[in-house]
Amino acid sequence: MTTPTPPTLARRILASPPARILLLGFVLLVMMGLSDDVMKGFAADPVKAAAHVIALAIAGFAIYIAHAHFVEQRAAPEVGTQGMGSQLGIGLLVGAGLYATCEVILMAMGIYRIDGLNPWSYLIPAVAMAVSSGVFEELLFRGVLFFSVEKWFGGWVALVVSSLVFGLSHMANPQATLEGALFIAVEAGILLGAAVMLTRKLWLGIGFHVAWNYTQQAIFSSIVSGNDAAPGWIRSTIKGPDYLTGGNFGVESSVLALLLCTSTGIVMLVMAHRRGLVVPPIWKRSG
Repeated sequence: MTTPTPPTLARRILASPPARILLLGFVLLVMMGLSDDVMKGFAADPVKAAAHVIALAIAGFAIYIAHAHFVEQRAAPEVGTQGMGSQLGIGLLVGAGLYATCEVILMAMGIYRIDGLNPWSYLIPAVAMAVSSGVFEELLFRGVLFFSVEKWFGGWVALVVSSLVFGLSHMANPQATLEGALFIAVEAGILLGAAVMLTRKLWLGIGFHVAWNYTQQAIFSSIVSGNDAAPGWIRSTIKGPDYLTGGNFGVESSVLALLLCTSTGIVMLVMAHRRGLVVPPIWKRSG
C-alpha cells in the first residue's frame, strides 16, 4: 500500500486561507468587473447581456472548482450538484417572497402605490444584474471569504467577518450610505451566511440573492442597494419616511427588510446550531 505524498510547503501555502482569499478572491473580483463591463456594453440588448453574464457565471464556477481541485486538492462540495435544484428553487422562492412581503406591507400603508404596468419586456434587463450579483458575490463573499475564515476561526467568526465585508463593499455603489451598508451587513450578511452554515452549500444563498435583486428591480422598479434606479414591470410611486422605504439606498435600508431578513437568517442559524453544523475554530476541533 503506497503512502500518499505529503503536500509541499509551496502547495500548503497556496492552499491556506489567506492565500485562497488573495488568489481566488482576486480572480473572482476581476470576473465581477468583466461582468459589469458586459452589462454596460450590452445595455441596449438585455438578452445578449444576460447570455454573456450567464456564460461568465459558468466560467466563475469552473474557476472556483478548478482552484479547489488543483490548488486545494479537494472536491468543492459547496458547489456540488447534489441538492442543487431543491436548494436553488427554495432560495428563489423565499428571496422573492421576502422582498415582495416588504412591498406588500408598504402598499398596505399607502407608501408604495402602483401607477400602472410596463410591457413584459421590462422584466428582461434585470436578469443580467441579478445573476451577476447573485453568483459572483456569493462565490466571493461566502464561497471564498466565509469558508476561508471558517477553516481557521470557525463559523461564528466567519459569519461576522463575511457579513461586515459584504455590507461595507456596497459603499462603492452610486447612492450608497453607511447606514445602508450596515443594514445589508446585518440582514443580508446573516441571511446569506446562515444559508451556508445550514446547507454547507452556496445554492440556497445564490437563490436568495438572485431572487431578491431581480424582484426588487424587474418587478417593483425599486432601487437595488444604492444603485441607480431602473424601470421594471410595475410603474410606481413611493412616498414615505426613509426608515420604511430605505430612501435612496432602497428597501435594504428599511426596518422592514432588517426585521424580515434578519429573522429568517436567525431561524436558519438556530437550525444549524441544533444540527451541529456550526464549525468550531481550529483549536477546538478534535483530530
